[in-house]
Amino acid sequence: MNLTIAEENYIKAIFHLQQAEGNVSTNQLAASLHTKPASVTDMLKKLTIKSLLNYEPYQGVRLSKDGKKQALNIVRKHRLWEFFLVDKLQFGWDEVHEVAEELEHVRSKKLVDKLDSFLGHPKFDPHGDPIPDSNGNMVTIRQFNLIDIKISTIVEVCGVGSQSAELLELLRHKNIGIGTVLKIIRKFDFDHSVEIQIKNSDHINISQQLAQALFVKLI
Repeated sequence: MNLTIAEENYIKAIFHLQQAEGNVSTNQLAASLHTKPASVTDMLKKLTIKSLLNYEPYQGVRLSKDGKKQALNIVRKHRLWEFFLVDKLQFGWDEVHEVAEELEHVRSKKLVDKLDSFLGHPKFDPHGDPIPDSNGNMVTIRQFNLIDIKISTIVEVCGVGSQSAELLELLRHKNIGIGTVLKIIRKFDFDHSVEIQIKNSDHINISQQLAQALFVKLI
């Protein structure tokens, strides 16, 4: 099915929003896509006609089976391109999102499959998000929010809660990335900040907001 770039953007936005929210409202989509609710309503009707959505006025929307398949294909392309840009072209992980937003609309399945093979079939993108395979399957791992980890526990960073350039720039400044191993040293009741140690380096303090944006796995 050939979709316009705008339609693909809507499908991807609904996919991400419904992971956390269930049914997605018109206002949520309008905020996510920085457009007017009336424009959202018009697009939802078009996508429903194409059998990509289950849509009822005032009840919100969810992707249909075909809609989810389309969304996973877009997400697969986006995350493969992010991996390529970071791993092969040495982009910073805070530089790739907008470029991948453009590249994700490439239509050639052969190109995407060859890209996947060239990269060695990576399971996760540079931000720790799982990359769907050609059948839409993704690896899942048990992960925890850093703010919930107990003192003296050693963990490995495996994901970030946002891909904003500001957050990724801060993490790079603090030498924290996917795969970073750290230990929880202390938690402060006053501002809920967290003291951590990265490998054998000095202890550093991170804010509650930053700790809540980091996802880790136990090792």
